[in-house]
Amino acid sequence: MDPAQEAQNRETFRQAVTNTLERRLFYIPSFKIYRGVAGLYDYGPPGCAVKSNVLAFWRQHFVLEENMLEVDCPCVTPEVVLKASGHVDKFTDLMVKDEKTGTCYRADHLLKDFCKDKLERDPNLPAEKAAEFRHVLAVLDDLSSEELGAKIKEYGITAPDTKNPLSAPYPFNLMFQTSIGPSGVSPGYMRPETAQGIFVNFKDLYYYNGNKLPFAAAQIGQAFRNEISPRQGLLRVREFTLAEIEHFVDPEDKSHPKFPDVANLEFLMFPREDQVAGRSARRINIGEAVAQGVVNNETLGYFIGRVYLFLTHLGIDKDRLRFRQHLANEMAHYAADCWDAEIECSYGWIECVGIADRSAYDLRAHTDKSGVPLAAHEKFPEPREVEKLIIVPAKKELGLAFKGNQKMVVEALEAMGEKEAMEMKETLESKGEATFNVCTLDKVVTINKNMVSISKEIKKEHQRVFTPSVIEPSFGIGRIIYCLYEHSFNTRPSRDGDEQMNFFSFPPLVAPIKCTVFPLVQNQQYEEIARQIAKSLTVYGISYKIDITGTSIGKRYARTDELGVPFAITVDSASSVTIRERDSKQQIRVNVDEVASVIKEVTDGQSTWGDVLWKYPTHSS
Repeated sequence: MDPAQEAQNRETFRQAVTNTLERRLFYIPSFKIYRGVAGLYDYGPPGCAVKSNVLAFWRQHFVLEENMLEVDCPCVTPEVVLKASGHVDKFTDLMVKDEKTGTCYRADHLLKDFCKDKLERDPNLPAEKAAEFRHVLAVLDDLSSEELGAKIKEYGITAPDTKNPLSAPYPFNLMFQTSIGPSGVSPGYMRPETAQGIFVNFKDLYYYNGNKLPFAAAQIGQAFRNEISPRQGLLRVREFTLAEIEHFVDPEDKSHPKFPDVANLEFLMFPREDQVAGRSARRINIGEAVAQGVVNNETLGYFIGRVYLFLTHLGIDKDRLRFRQHLANEMAHYAADCWDAEIECSYGWIECVGIADRSAYDLRAHTDKSGVPLAAHEKFPEPREVEKLIIVPAKKELGLAFKGNQKMVVEALEAMGEKEAMEMKETLESKGEATFNVCTLDKVVTINKNMVSISKEIKKEHQRVFTPSVIEPSFGIGRIIYCLYEHSFNTRPSRDGDEQMNFFSFPPLVAPIKCTVFPLVQNQQYEEIARQIAKSLTVYGISYKIDITGTSIGKRYARTDELGVPFAITVDSASSVTIRERDSKQQIRVNVDEVASVIKEVTDGQSTWGDVLWKYPTHSS
């Protein structure tokens, strides 16, 4: 199939999915009667139920099974916290403006759309031009503002709506700014992620955990990003739910006791070497990936395996799920290794979970800014003799020489590593002065012998004090749910074959409603039995929908199939009922007093539909 036809098919499929989701109130644009606001959506009753089920399973799969410490922190965050984390200065995207209307667009999205459109829809595109566009797409995240502007100019890209010329790209901070309190003197932001609330509480959480490592803290909550030009429905929004885990571990021991539980899992992985070489993702055993150093350490590998199990249990197709390693140019300078769980949908491969070894960056940044040490301790059974580097800046001499810059020079001297400090000591002793690069001043200064004392001393230590490393799995819940909608969406012909019927094949685990209860015909006795069954389902905590309308049973099945309800109970006698399974449309006959417990078994995962099909007599409609 040619690329243009493929693109058209994807668009048609997406339209069918989103039309069904909006019509059945899974989600709708927010403030719809006022024409809505881009990037904001309301979840309707079935959407809320799916989201609630996904989050309940996330808590069970991660918080409960891994004995994590769950916290709930405010959405409004003081500026100083986000200044320390780097968000105030660096949480930006490059933006361009329509020079006549002032409408804003995200620069990399315009370039990406242009290249993809040419590759998919231009059958006469020369091979060398196609290769150039593919290269641009591959390096898009690494382009500077100047390079991005040059490409937009070279390809003649204009504003999509008006075809007007565009401004040069410039950075736009994605955080929503606010002020805390009426005076306006305490600036704050709506948090762009939930992680910072966990980092600033590390000291108390460490104490709560008995001053022991490793441990993990988790948080589910809303995050906010003022996207430049939101699109792609639920995939790029301005307010969204994040579920984040911060696993604190000794940087010298990143092994995991439960790694053998996932070591034999095999799934699609896309290491950076394969990406650079132009190869495709391939099935790799996670145990071998860690052993060969493809994945940096066992704890990171363990969480990759656990994320795979979580997503596939929800109903994500394992053949359309891959774990892509960040390229060197994508990784933050402090990160040891990063992998994204990407799910393929009609929009392409979408990053839904990020799993990163962030080293000790976050705790160090907050220690430096707050002055509160966020550190862990390892007590030695016996005192150890260790050689310690001692750097003592002479603040008086440095003050005379550097005046207002004294503090920055002192901090830079104290931050020297052992190799750099010993080289400076040698130079000072032989020449009396040494050149020294102060990064915060962005210049090289001269340090004299009387400005600093550098030595090594043997000291007895009873404990080791260190800043823990953090391994962070971060889940975009809305993105996972949207991909689940697409992976679960199916069509089949109606009974008479004159139209295509839509249905969602959700696993019972996430289905918004677990079963429906229908009296076959409008009959007082059947309706009373239906109400009794509904009461039993309530006692078992099973969500249900009861429908006593006189509509034909086929239409009632079709209505609930479209909501993804996995089981339908039909009351057609006083003593027994039928249970119909959504995907196969097979039916079994069960006694009235047993039906609620059978539904409980299959929705809880204690039994499969195959198990009960074997146990109870089948019924032909």
